[in-house]
Amino acid sequence: MSVKDRAAAPEFAGCELLLPAGDSEALETAVYFGADAVYVGGPFMQLRAASAGFDRETLRKSAEYCHSHGVKLYVTVNCFAEEDEIPKIGDYARELYDLGADAAIVSDPGAIFVMRNAEPGLPIHVSTQANIQNSAAANVFYNMGASRVVLGREMTLDAVAALRRNTPPDLEIETFVHGAMCMAYSGRCLISSFMNGRSGNRGECTQPCRWIYRVVEEKRPGQVFEMVEESESTAFFSSHDLNCMDFLDKIAAAGVTSFKVEGRMKSPYYVATVGNAYRRRMDGCRDLDLLNAELDRASHRPYSSGFYFGHEKYNPHNDGQYRSSGKFVAVVTDRLSGTEYAVQMRNRFAAGESLEILSPDSIGESLTVEAMRDTDGNPKNEAILPCENVIIRCEASLSPGDMLRRRLL
Repeated sequence: MSVKDRAAAPEFAGCELLLPAGDSEALETAVYFGADAVYVGGPFMQLRAASAGFDRETLRKSAEYCHSHGVKLYVTVNCFAEEDEIPKIGDYARELYDLGADAAIVSDPGAIFVMRNAEPGLPIHVSTQANIQNSAAANVFYNMGASRVVLGREMTLDAVAALRRNTPPDLEIETFVHGAMCMAYSGRCLISSFMNGRSGNRGECTQPCRWIYRVVEEKRPGQVFEMVEESESTAFFSSHDLNCMDFLDKIAAAGVTSFKVEGRMKSPYYVATVGNAYRRRMDGCRDLDLLNAELDRASHRPYSSGFYFGHEKYNPHNDGQYRSSGKFVAVVTDRLSGTEYAVQMRNRFAAGESLEILSPDSIGESLTVEAMRDTDGNPKNEAILPCENVIIRCEASLSPGDMLRRRLL
């Protein structure tokens, strides 16, 4: 369904769901599951691993694909620039504009200045890495030509509302509503650089804040003390993941118009699960228990509300580990008849299994795999080969792009 065919609930009128994509499959998934806009990395200064960056031709095709579905495409250029990168930034801005990008997400003030002068037609969104937390800072970037600011994740709802009141109405406000959170000011942490020689400011963070640490007392060398509580391991530097489902309407009321989901390094299944839940909330679903159960189906660390209510992200029971109540097993690739579907296996599953359906057209529904065969027509009991294409028979109504998962809890 195109974004122009959807009608948001009144409290979310004019709001945007912004989903991440680290490859073309994730981008198409984001569009299918209801993104109003998708953000991706390009080949230059994109603050994630190289594997999450699109090359120039893929950016062009992605822009065309998004625009054909009424969806915008934003490209991250959010590294802090080194001196030898400054001369390249202007040409890159012109290139992104020509490729069809709807905006560039930038953090470095110098890069913003160069890009605005080189290509005034390319809108600039100021990245959360700039740590904007007050109206004065937001207005500085507005006066530099930015059309949107992505606020620092340390802000409370009251602080967001105050910033909104003291900034120009045409300056758009974006905040994160879901996903992993950096323990330090986003992108400013030096632990990875110090311990591993890989900088979080250059998209190479090794996430040492998620590791398990022990204490050694100065006068007792070699005697290691574990830091645990109630026999549970504790990753005391690790933040919880952000989950704003329960108060998304309050974020909108504070003046935020773009809801951003973190996760350019996450799988298409993650994008589908999280995107589907937030899309439904924005389209009027008020069953928060159902939507939060959906969010639990995606792999995540323990959830929290971040700092929106002034709470700290730290919790002594946070083990830094991922958990999920669902497992992605297949994606629907074609409808062959009223009861037969071509699917591509992602984790093994068997004939006779009951699986949950992940679809923008339904929620909470299940199906039974009544029979399975390979593409040559031979009966199969189980799909076990990686990315194996098989035909299943079931009574459910499915569409290409829908996903099937196994409920774990």
